[in-house]
Amino acid sequence: MNEIEKWLESIGHPFDGICSASSDASFRRYFRITEGAGTTIVMDSSLQKESVESFLSMNRRLADAGVRVPKVLASDMEQGFILLEDLGSTHLLDLLDGSNFEKYYAEAIGMILTIQDASTEGLSPYDREFLLFEMGLMEEWYLGKHLGYALEENEAKELHGLLEHIADTVLTQPQGVVVHRDFHSRNLMAAGDGLVAIDYQDARVGAVTYDLVSLLRDCYISFDPEKIEKLALSFRDRKGLDVSDEVFLRWFDYMGLQRHIKVLGIFARLSIRDGKHGYLGDIPQTLAYVIEAASKYPELSPLLELLDRAGAR
Repeated sequence: MNEIEKWLESIGHPFDGICSASSDASFRRYFRITEGAGTTIVMDSSLQKESVESFLSMNRRLADAGVRVPKVLASDMEQGFILLEDLGSTHLLDLLDGSNFEKYYAEAIGMILTIQDASTEGLSPYDREFLLFEMGLMEEWYLGKHLGYALEENEAKELHGLLEHIADTVLTQPQGVVVHRDFHSRNLMAAGDGLVAIDYQDARVGAVTYDLVSLLRDCYISFDPEKIEKLALSFRDRKGLDVSDEVFLRWFDYMGLQRHIKVLGIFARLSIRDGKHGYLGDIPQTLAYVIEAASKYPELSPLLELLDRAGAR
């Protein structure tokens, strides 16, 4: 805290008080700065300084494309501090319910379309190698360390083949758009008259449905699957993709499988490695999405059988 106070003094930013605002799944922390009747936010990335440059770069890139993002008031890459406008404390998750999710999701889909208009220059690709690396987190952290299930050699070979099939299927859909990578209800702030995107520093260039599935099959809340599919197809129509319902929903399902298989590993790792045990409560919903999507495709039945043997359900 003293380092933040010293930094605020060095840039001439007045403050009356500093209190914790929130933290996230990374090593970043957020502090609310009060100055008279006004407030601002300091993002403390001192333990993850490499994320500051990418945050600032993506902030400019998205703002240039017309995406609503927090205004950057000051920054210090050497210390890992960014001073931001205060968007309040209301996330989209706080507002969503069965009566309004279609309206809010339609607005958020519009934001995804705008994100996909942003420049991709210099961003790393969401390629086959990276898709497989992410899914590999499930084997190590969820199956191995969380469930305590050691795969036999034949099981590991079968699992790797399934994950390769998922990655290859994901790559059959249109690529080459900016992917936020964590576009869900906890990373959308309700501020003023609309939604504001946050936590975009890890963006890459990848598949057209990645952010869509992050939003509509959110690990923290779920709604009627049929209505979710209709919203997914509305994205297809607004994007102008000339493919059948069946083809698009297959893209959507397989992209969701890739993401949620990865997230099972991440949630387990957050608990085991980082001591952030609250994410364990989000594993059942994430696992339910994997089961729901895999159950639609006979070629993925071995994945369901493996999860059963491991005691996942």
